[in-house]
Formats: sequence, C-alpha cells, structure tokens
Amino acid sequence: MHLMNDRFYALELLLTAKTAIRDTSIAISETSTPFVREALLKAFQQNVMAHAMAFHYTLSRGITPSYTPERVIQNDFENARYALQLPISQ
Repeated sequence: MHLMNDRFYALELLLTAKTAIRDTSIAISETSTPFVREALLKAFQQNVMAHAMAFHYTLSRGITPSYTPERVIQNDFENARYALQLPISQ
C-alpha cells in the first residue's frame, strides 16, 4: 500500500502543478498592470519547473508511463480502485 500512496500523491502533485500553470496563464491574460504581470510570469515559470520536476519523478519511477498508452490506462484503473478504497471523511 505504501507504493500506492507514493503514486497517488505524486500524481496529485502533477495534477496540482498542471492546474497552477493553467490558472496562472489565465491570470496573466487578465491583468493590465505590468508589475502584477511580471510577478505572474515568474510564478508561471516556477509552476512549469515544478510540473517538469513532478513529471520526471513520476516518469522515472514508472508512475506515468506517458509513452505507453496501455500502461496509462492500466494505471488509471489502479488509481481509481485505490481512490474508491480510501475512507470518506465527513
């Protein structure tokens, strides 16, 4: 179960990084203040680097076999089964 936790959290980190990239890029396109735009561009670059680090971590450990579609689908099913086993907190 320990390896499944590592995989689950690594994929969650990867998804969070992707979301941060998307949200920051939207914010950049909505701002009109140069100072804010520069700050957002810096945050965007940091988010891209965080995503790259998370991706390479998952790729090197076989968590995201991005170049093998069959393994990607298999991992998705395994992740879904794991998520369904997690306790529901109220």
